[in-house]
Amino acid sequence: MHLAEINVARLRYPLEDPRVADFVDNLDAINALAERSEGFVWRLKDESGNATQIAAYDDPLVIVNMSVWRSVEALHAFAYQTAHRRFVQRRKEWFALFDGPYLALWWVEAGAFPDVAGGRRRLHHLQRMGPTAYAFTFRQLFDPAPDIRPLADPDETAPSASVRFRLCG
Repeated sequence: MHLAEINVARLRYPLEDPRVADFVDNLDAINALAERSEGFVWRLKDESGNATQIAAYDDPLVIVNMSVWRSVEALHAFAYQTAHRRFVQRRKEWFALFDGPYLALWWVEAGAFPDVAGGRRRLHHLQRMGPTAYAFTFRQLFDPAPDIRPLADPDETAPSASVRFRLCG
């Protein structure tokens, strides 16, 4: 089993705005760092090499990142023990806060790669049900297990293509 993750963020300003230039200018370097990191398997990207143009929600300022890793430890090491950490620490400069989870983790079979709709379902499930084996966070991990099902009917928990945000203080 491998660890999949989705994280979403709503930009405070469009990607072309100079106020997010430091974030945009470093995307390629951080993505390359992820791909070179121990335990990296896959990441969502389009023809440009990143995922900033992939629409996860109706709001064009919402950007999505999805990736697959060999373990929780590998993803955690990349996120918090490399240059990526500096960008996590600066996220309030560039992004609004969600009124719910912006990161969800879950286990996938080796060789499986999630899609954006599935990632959104995981985020929504996490918000509605809290951490479970279907969708969890670094704070409450679950052991790998095949064929984990959501706790609620997927038709009832299907996320809309819109999401609410609030600005960071």
